Amino acid sequence: MIRYHGVVEGRVQAVGYRFFTHHHAIKHNITGWVRNQSNGTVEFEAQGTEGDVHAFIDFLKSGPRGAQVTNISTHELSVDIEENKFNVLS
Repeated sequence: MIRYHGVVEGRVQAVGYRFFTHHHAIKHNITGWVRNQSNGTVEFEAQGTEGDVHAFIDFLKSGPRGAQVTNISTHELSVDIEENKFNVLS
């Protein structure tokens, strides 16, 4: 089990990126959260098996129609063993 924090840059707000992220988190068995930041980026934390988390982050590079991802920066965090779902935060 691993957990990553990430920041997605580019045209990622007002294009459904958070809900795209939520849908694919569920599909990849990922727990965590996603939210918009005031600087125009999208921030997330993703937790799951190593393979699932890496596949999820790779998938986020495409984004929904209308998005244009220019960069995703990540760093590893400690696992939260209590977490059991993926949330879209405001």
